[in-house]
Amino acid sequence: MSKAVRVLVVEDEALICSFIEDALSAGGFEACSVSSGEAALSTFRDGRERCRALLTDVNLGDGISGWELARQIREITPGFPVVYMTGASAGDWKSQGVVDSILIEKPFAPAQLATAVSQLLDTGASPG
Repeated sequence: MSKAVRVLVVEDEALICSFIEDALSAGGFEACSVSSGEAALSTFRDGRERCRALLTDVNLGDGISGWELARQIREITPGFPVVYMTGASAGDWKSQGVVDSILIEKPFAPAQLATAVSQLLDTGASPG
């Protein structure tokens, strides 16, 4: 059996993070969770976790936002799958989000997370 696909999860609220980890696990994914954009960037750059997708909250407290995090990761790896999660910032997605990303609004059902990640991994990045 192949190893579960690892997803880099960035969520600064522990309860929500735990919910996301469970939802991904139920969907056949493995979560690699961090609580800030800065931690996510260093984990991604380090490369040891071999994450295949980014699942990030938009509002991450004092550090860089989920919008900025996704842009920086895309500079390193163009086309990297990105799923944003937000309760309040959905309206900014068109102007702030990276191309070919998905946004899910909080509160969401656990299955929505796994479905969103699966969609991006199945389709891969479309050129252009």
